[in-house]
Amino acid sequence: MELRHLEYFVAVAEELSFTRASRRLHVVQSGVSSAIQGLERDLGAALFERDRHRVALTDAGKALLPEARATLAAAQAARDVV
Repeated sequence: MELRHLEYFVAVAEELSFTRASRRLHVVQSGVSSAIQGLERDLGAALFERDRHRVALTDAGKALLPEARATLAAAQAARDVV
């Protein structure tokens, strides 16, 4: 699991769109999708329910979101103190 994957996960979770998340992150959509798929593989759980018109968090995604935000905040705090 990489911090970048968590950053991408939080962006998709907040935007509920891979397209909007990719714009927000300034990366191609396929990069966001690949990162999320890798994170789901690492965790052994689907984080999003996807169809052509909608993205929604699964129960696993809902459980991960506050932890991902806390992890990213802790990483930022570590950068700030250095």
